[in-house]
Amino acid sequence: MALAFALGVGTQNAKNEWLEVFYQKPVYQPEAQLIDAAKAAGYTSGNQAIELDSAKLATLAESLPADQASLAKTLSTSKRPTVLVVLESDEQASSTPEVYLKLQLISHRLVKPHGINLAGIFGLLPNVAWTNKGAIDLAELADAQLEARLNGELLEVISVDKFPKMTDYVVPSGVRIADTSRVRLGAYVGEGTTIMHEGFINFNAGTAGTSMIEGRISAGVFVGEGSDLGGGCSTMGTLSGGGNIIISVGENSLIGANAGIGIPLGDRCTVESGLYITAGTKVQVLDDQKQVVEVVKARELAGKPDLLFRRDSIGGAVQCVTNKTAIELNHELHANN
Repeated sequence: MALAFALGVGTQNAKNEWLEVFYQKPVYQPEAQLIDAAKAAGYTSGNQAIELDSAKLATLAESLPADQASLAKTLSTSKRPTVLVVLESDEQASSTPEVYLKLQLISHRLVKPHGINLAGIFGLLPNVAWTNKGAIDLAELADAQLEARLNGELLEVISVDKFPKMTDYVVPSGVRIADTSRVRLGAYVGEGTTIMHEGFINFNAGTAGTSMIEGRISAGVFVGEGSDLGGGCSTMGTLSGGGNIIISVGENSLIGANAGIGIPLGDRCTVESGLYITAGTKVQVLDDQKQVVEVVKARELAGKPDLLFRRDSIGGAVQCVTNKTAIELNHELHANN
């Protein structure tokens, strides 16, 4: 079975190089019928991105199932360049349209973080000016700004980045996002998640389901159902010093305000506000009498459930005790229908 199939419309610069691609209905693990139909547009085998014209789209529509045929007919009227991408296998991407498809598969919740090969994507994602008129090549931005002024308009540059915001491509069901600029394309935002103004989700990261996010979910970090990331808290991503360790947060856990983790956190765990735990942090492990039984590095506690990480109020040492209280989120607050 092939990995993915998608018809898209996007933006190219003056050199006909792709800047971005939007896929309304990407298909994960498509049936053989879709792959066979793609041959009408010139697909042969392997992973390919094929630029389409209206004639190819019309021919393709005759072979596609109803929903994809309707999309192909709609795209045939486009004034923007259109593309067919078929991914036969999960190999490293070789084109910008392939990267955009992989990122959108995650944001459409078709693939979870770490569920698809994103190696080498930075070299295929151009740094783009994201404006109120869409993506513009940085080398062409000054001319576009002048043209807008001459027409009595203002071209607003919202950001300059390799990644656009997710909501310009995908708005998943059942979520609230207070500031959409803080969620990048390639984020996986689970049903019931609320992301407050200071919350942030990077690509290849996100939440499994109902969660309150007021802190930062860095690249590669996945947060379990029912967990709460407090205001200003941090998770160490695989791109920010975490090495090959994949940081995650279990279910029903809490990272307090301005706290942070550099280890995977198990289910029903709590990290005290303001406490940042790295893999090498020395932790006093307490028994049920609150006596120190051993001192370990935090990496030895990675992924273990029902732990409370706190500071000793007298000496300031980092301590770990059994967490007697599970985190329960307000279900009414998270009804994002």
